[in-house]
Amino acid sequence: MILDTDSSRTITRPDTAAGPRAVPRLAHNGPVNAFAPTGPTDPRDPSNPSAPSGAADPLTDPLAAFTALRAPEGTALLTELRSYDPAQELATATRLRRSHPAALVSAALGQARLRQRAVAKFGAEDAYRMFFTPNGVEQATRTSVATYRAGRFAAAGVRSVADLCCGIGGDAIALARGGISVLAVDRDPLTAEVARANAAALGLDALIEVRCADVTEIDTAAYDAVFVDPARRGGRGRIFDPEAYSPPLSWATGAALKAPRAALKIAPGIPHEAVPAQAEAEWISDGGDVKEAVLWFGEGFTAGSYRATLLPAGATLSAPAALPAPPVGPVGRYLHEPDGAVIRAHLVADIVERSGGRLIDETIAYVTSDEPYDSPYTSAYEITDRLPFNMKKLKALLRERKVGVLTVKKRGSAVEPEELRRKMKLQGPNAATVFLTRVAGAPTMLIGHPVRPEWS
Repeated sequence: MILDTDSSRTITRPDTAAGPRAVPRLAHNGPVNAFAPTGPTDPRDPSNPSAPSGAADPLTDPLAAFTALRAPEGTALLTELRSYDPAQELATATRLRRSHPAALVSAALGQARLRQRAVAKFGAEDAYRMFFTPNGVEQATRTSVATYRAGRFAAAGVRSVADLCCGIGGDAIALARGGISVLAVDRDPLTAEVARANAAALGLDALIEVRCADVTEIDTAAYDAVFVDPARRGGRGRIFDPEAYSPPLSWATGAALKAPRAALKIAPGIPHEAVPAQAEAEWISDGGDVKEAVLWFGEGFTAGSYRATLLPAGATLSAPAALPAPPVGPVGRYLHEPDGAVIRAHLVADIVERSGGRLIDETIAYVTSDEPYDSPYTSAYEITDRLPFNMKKLKALLRERKVGVLTVKKRGSAVEPEELRRKMKLQGPNAATVFLTRVAGAPTMLIGHPVRPEWS
């Protein structure tokens, strides 16, 4: 196993930039308080501690507030707030509260902020038509990943899916757009209503049935497949123990094994020993960032295998089982940095075998070779210098090479890129990449530059 940490920064000149058991009734897919009033206080606003007794506003109920947002007055407010500047929220709220109920304004402002955040995952066209909750934005699958997963279901012949713990409906939307009918289930009334609204807003309500229910009570026998996205956040943040998910991984696995096909969305950091033997495990990255892991079950998927998929290209590297530990040897002319999904899937040994290379250290996920190796699963660099870890020597080398733009990458090093930035006085027209790492156990600095891949 390769233990690995990874951090990359680009530093520029200072003047240019910087199994069966009793299961408790389940929590819904994350607590929601999306429509709690925010912003300036107002005497009419019941969130204001100084509000007169008896001034309660029905819109302080989250479900009532959401219903109001979908009414004509709320819709008009959201349209007006599409491009508002959050930095001007106080002035905007003051102006709008002159002609609209304070609680409605607060709910609209909160929704406007969530829509702005959601653009990164859903794109502007969808995000500004959809509705969100704070946890919905945080936990929803980004469109590119959901679309890819829906494609795998469709390719396996799936035409109907029970989406358990559907949240705001991001995956249900992608499935429906792939021509798959969906039963979307969430226990929380507000979350279920948001999912229903989103299906309608995007013209997919004919394919998406939303049901507010406990997923443990849903009969999925009529569906071709089951998809489960357990809640992986609690009151104290991220949940790392799969049995602490809601529902627990053991329950979700049981549900999956009862279905003809299934997929379970899990955190990418799941230990491999926690992956059920009946599952095909896939790690997915998007734009170089590992987004999630998926456990696939049933016909069309290979139990016990591991996959790494890179989006948006859709390149997939797979292995039926783990390979033997790869060789370790000296740094060659080229250094190859595997994508995070490859590392998470424990497929670095596959890269070593394909490249004819070796690891620079048995615990570091850098592969080196003497000959070029082009692959969509790695980033390649030509190494020009190797130095023992020494800041002064690095500074002198960068000055000699007239390096003004420096990309800093690290694996197995405690040094922070910011610390290095403070100590390097970068000047000059040239660019370089420095790797702070270990070679055969010794702290080492490798300097080089990217090699443009022939496949790009």
